[in-house]
Amino acid sequence: MPQYVDGFVLPIPRDNLKHYQRIAKKASKIWREHGALAYYECVGDDLDAKDMTPFPKLLKTRSNEVVIFSWAVFKSRRERDRANKAIMADPRMAKMAEESHDIFHCSRMAYGGFKVIVQEQAGPEEPAAAALNAPGEQDGEI
Repeated sequence: MPQYVDGFVLPIPRDNLKHYQRIAKKASKIWREHGALAYYECVGDDLDAKDMTPFPKLLKTRSNEVVIFSWAVFKSRRERDRANKAIMADPRMAKMAEESHDIFHCSRMAYGGFKVIVQEQAGPEEPAAAALNAPGEQDGEI
């Protein structure tokens, strides 16, 4: 059964990025406790796509906003559906909603569930493989 991915993209005020990162770390823990295999939150860094629609244009970001690109990986859609039901019932979510209510608005978030159609990972002989086996969780600088 192919894995399943929930993805979302949203704009947030640049000044709230560290606050958003703290909330995202809490969200990551909740999602993984309820069955997500992996959880990623990324901030736009190189978004000037020539001859393509850049994320800021797609999201109609304001000059003081950055783009967040995120996804969670699940074993299957069935597992995602079960996990999301549990996540939404988790009492920590209400607290997170309060904490994030001034940072972003769901009406500006693009969200969807996706069937994985290609899944590849660097093999042991490929140079990038060492990065996949790095110990521990790492947060990037913002």
